[in-house]
Amino acid sequence: MPDELTHVETIMRTLVERYDGHFPRVAGALPIYQVIAYHLGWMDESLRPTQASSGKRFRPLLCLRCCAAAGGDPSQAAWIAAAIELLHNFTLIHDDIQDRSETRRHRPTVWRLWGEAQAINAGDALFALSQLAALEASRLLAGDRSSELLQRFNETTLRIVEGQVLDLSFERSDTVETAAYLAMIERKTAALVAYAAWAGAFAAGVASERAEGFSEFGRQLGIGFQLQDDYLGVWGDPAATGKARGDDLRRRKKSLPVVILLERLSPADRRRLFTLWSAHDEVSPNAVDEILDLLDRYDVQASVRALVRAYHEAAGALLKQLVPDPERARPLRELVERLVIREG
Repeated sequence: MPDELTHVETIMRTLVERYDGHFPRVAGALPIYQVIAYHLGWMDESLRPTQASSGKRFRPLLCLRCCAAAGGDPSQAAWIAAAIELLHNFTLIHDDIQDRSETRRHRPTVWRLWGEAQAINAGDALFALSQLAALEASRLLAGDRSSELLQRFNETTLRIVEGQVLDLSFERSDTVETAAYLAMIERKTAALVAYAAWAGAFAAGVASERAEGFSEFGRQLGIGFQLQDDYLGVWGDPAATGKARGDDLRRRKKSLPVVILLERLSPADRRRLFTLWSAHDEVSPNAVDEILDLLDRYDVQASVRALVRAYHEAAGALLKQLVPDPERARPLRELVERLVIREG
């Protein structure tokens, strides 16, 4: 974890431990804050302290670096960066339940260990903790800026929920257009990235117009990040991703490669795809290979790469406008490169 995030991590730990200290120790009661600590990578399955993977933590890092790039002290953005990471993890716990995902970061998911009902409670508690952190962040700002930070935080939460609603709806649809898919990930993934960039600049005290520029930078970055994730889920190197080639196909995910393929397939190939798609609980390795062949024949890989490149270049161009000084922009530029042009 980058040293920049030490303060953010301390804030999150302090919040979780504070409320854990007030939670009744009743026989048989699940220590819900320790379950949250497990999800955040601080405890193992037996709820003993550990140092497990805590995820990329790139959203709070983006927030801090945008604050610095906008001329502020990153410590000004630490509380809102913590709120952003807590909110993100709330969505992950609930997404895992809805998607029936049994593992996250190479460990069992919260619902898999403690059941759906308690996982919902853990997610709800994380949401409340994110609100408390955002409230603390707002107290560092004066007047209308305080309420604007909170209002946009909650509007962002609504955008994320909207994105998840669309994503779940797409699972039941045989046809999803690229434009609709992009609208979904703009909400589900990019909205929080955009907020992280905006909040960092906003905490630095920049004018509203410049803060909106950081928001648009974050939006482009967030979409590019998700599209690269979609690319890796189909064509990623297993040695880098830790997943089998075509893993998203095996799990029937309607990510961008499948969305583009559905738009291009002939009627006969479309029927064949849905035969392969619906034959088993999981798509077999042979079926995955056949779908990969379809993707190759319809030149989908090149189209996905082109879209990733377009969003990456758009984010880079915006960053150059927002932060003309190459040295000041360097930490953000490195983060963009790491997120969008990554192999795992």
